[in-house]
Amino acid sequence: MQLLQKMPHNLSSAIKRFLQSHLSEGMVVKMKGISRRWFVNTVGLIVVILVTFIVVLSVTVQSYAYNSIQQVLKGRVDELLNVLSSGSGGYKTSSDFSTVSRNYIENFPDKNSMEIMGIDRDGKIFITSTGFNPDFNQKMPDYEEAILSEDNYGFQVFLLNTGEKVMAITRTVRDADQNMLGSIRYMVSLEKADRQIRLIVSTLIFIGMIIILIVFLSGLYFVRSIVLPVQQVTSSARRIAQGDFDVRIQKKKEDEIGQLCDSINDMARELGASEQMKNDFISSVSHELRTPLTSIKGWAETITAGVDPTTEKRGMGVIIHESERLYSIVEELLDFSRLQSGRMVLNIAKIDLMAELGEAVYMFTDLARTEQKQFTYEENAILSPILADVNRLKQIFINILDNAFKYTDENGEINVSTEESDGWISVSISDNGCGIPQEHLLNVKKKFYKANQVVRGSGIGLAVVDEIIKLHGGTFSIQSKEGRGTTVTVQFPTLAFIEQHPDEAYIPEIQTYLNNHNEKGA
Repeated sequence: MQLLQKMPHNLSSAIKRFLQSHLSEGMVVKMKGISRRWFVNTVGLIVVILVTFIVVLSVTVQSYAYNSIQQVLKGRVDELLNVLSSGSGGYKTSSDFSTVSRNYIENFPDKNSMEIMGIDRDGKIFITSTGFNPDFNQKMPDYEEAILSEDNYGFQVFLLNTGEKVMAITRTVRDADQNMLGSIRYMVSLEKADRQIRLIVSTLIFIGMIIILIVFLSGLYFVRSIVLPVQQVTSSARRIAQGDFDVRIQKKKEDEIGQLCDSINDMARELGASEQMKNDFISSVSHELRTPLTSIKGWAETITAGVDPTTEKRGMGVIIHESERLYSIVEELLDFSRLQSGRMVLNIAKIDLMAELGEAVYMFTDLARTEQKQFTYEENAILSPILADVNRLKQIFINILDNAFKYTDENGEINVSTEESDGWISVSISDNGCGIPQEHLLNVKKKFYKANQVVRGSGIGLAVVDEIIKLHGGTFSIQSKEGRGTTVTVQFPTLAFIEQHPDEAYIPEIQTYLNNHNEKGA
């Protein structure tokens, strides 16, 4: 604000009103963080550069002005010396010098712009162009310098007894024997030159202040356009962290801040969807756990109360079946936990995929007969061995077959087929069940996601299957049309393919198996 006080009143008042109106909006109430760094790094640097520039330019202007005046005075001195020396016979005595110089000074044409003095050999002023008696108490540092100088010149800038700043140049005149005849002294006031210099410096300072103000206000607006959205993002992120996933940030511009707003909004939507799926998962798992526990508890109480052998046998069968179902749910949850924490370890071995797939198919043969569903297995004669964990491989097939049976109605069809091509073995399990709606198809492999909330299941089975297949270096794809059925295709690289492309065996367990196998072979 001190700078504003030096500006014209109307301009400073307008700037003050602008700042006050924006200060109330919180633009520069308290600079911190980005604002402070911007102010120090940008405005501070510009201020330093401008101040340095103004100081250097001011010194240059003053030096140029003073040098110009000095050259003019020196030219006048040389001009007078030429006039004096061109007189009749020149000047050989101090009397001759006094006579000629008095005549020149009395007729000096530029008396209004500068003062010229004649000084005798004793250092006393005998005539001035002003016509007034000189102040004999006034010091003449330039005259003293000229007497001592080898080139007979003396130049000084100093203050008179009156306080006026002047520039004076003295030229001593000597005869052929270097005897002092007298001196010529020119003196000019620097007040007018200093006023011009001060005007130029003031103009430079004013322009510098305007530049600083423009940079400050424009930068302040720019920083505000960043800080306020960042504050909104911070506030929204804090609300999201507290569990409010419905919060959305209003995007104002298509820039990096706008992209950040879109990312935060997408994150909030994803977190909201994940939270909803997690809640659905908890509800579903709770129901899945409660159902077998209720059956086990009910039949245990019935058997304890005493029943006939037939009922007791039936009850024990239900208890065993529900216990197996309960165990399957818990094991699925444990697998999911291991995958999430990265603690799932594969026991890689060279295996025959046909044998493990055949065993899984056999497990569902009785179920197909009981539920009156047509179950066909197109067994391939020979398939190349693969590297896999036997138990996890069987878990993959059982989970996919279980889903196929769950979503296929009575008298429906489930088909299993295999194929080997280009070093990859494909296992396809298809059904003609209810199918998966297109809007759910992209999400069925996500954790906690259930496309059909009516059918039993925790919603993490396919997520676990997908992760296990990835751990084997395989692929997992699902094609489905609502009302027409679903086809699940799983692909695994053969051992021969992996050995031919060892760089693609990025799975640690597979790489370890290959290294150990190569060492034994060596």
